[in-house]
Amino acid sequence: MKEKFVVTGMTCAACQNAVEKSVGKLESVQDVSVNLLTGDMTVDTQKDAREDIIAAVRSAGYDVEETKDVEKKEFSGEDEELKKDFFISLIFLIPLFYIAMGPMVGLPSFPFFSGIKNSLILALSQCLLTIPILIINRRFYKSGFKSLFHGQPNMDSLVALGSGAAFIYGLFVIYQLAYGFSYGDSQRIHRYAHDLYFESAGMILTLITMGKWLEARAKRKTTKGELTALSIL
Repeated sequence: MKEKFVVTGMTCAACQNAVEKSVGKLESVQDVSVNLLTGDMTVDTQKDAREDIIAAVRSAGYDVEETKDVEKKEFSGEDEELKKDFFISLIFLIPLFYIAMGPMVGLPSFPFFSGIKNSLILALSQCLLTIPILIINRRFYKSGFKSLFHGQPNMDSLVALGSGAAFIYGLFVIYQLAYGFSYGDSQRIHRYAHDLYFESAGMILTLITMGKWLEARAKRKTTKGELTALSIL
């Protein structure tokens, strides 16, 4: 007997393979096929194993819904949500990138951000501009770390680790600068004044969100085209 499901949270081929591998391990499952584009999963089983299949997918770090008619499911508007997140992130990324990289390419800088004496102000400002980007794009941390903890790391795991490491190191630098100014340790201040990577964390998340938005839009258009063709047939 064939069972149909909709798997959500998949972002790449590694996600697809993880779901197929996890479900394929079930004794009652003869064959499993997952469509990365639509999220549709068809499972050929010897008996009714819906609960076991759902548990297997969730154990791999993804969500799943059973559907009786996959071809008629409604689209969630994921591309519109990603579009909104991208442009809001861009609002914070532009000033972040300007104050972090502007002087390096000859753009005019603000006096209160210039010089070693203002390095702590610069670091705190970059941190405050990065935090909203992390919050807006928190889906990558939820999906990435969830998959990582289940032993099935995916692209979101890499995004979460990369941007998270850049942000955490930035916090470390802020404390180093604060310590240096508090105790008059000029050597420490000079050492860490330019070791900020907040703009890297913001850039990674914003660009990946843009890519996800374009991907989701393409998926929606392609899938709707397929369903329209099927309805005509």
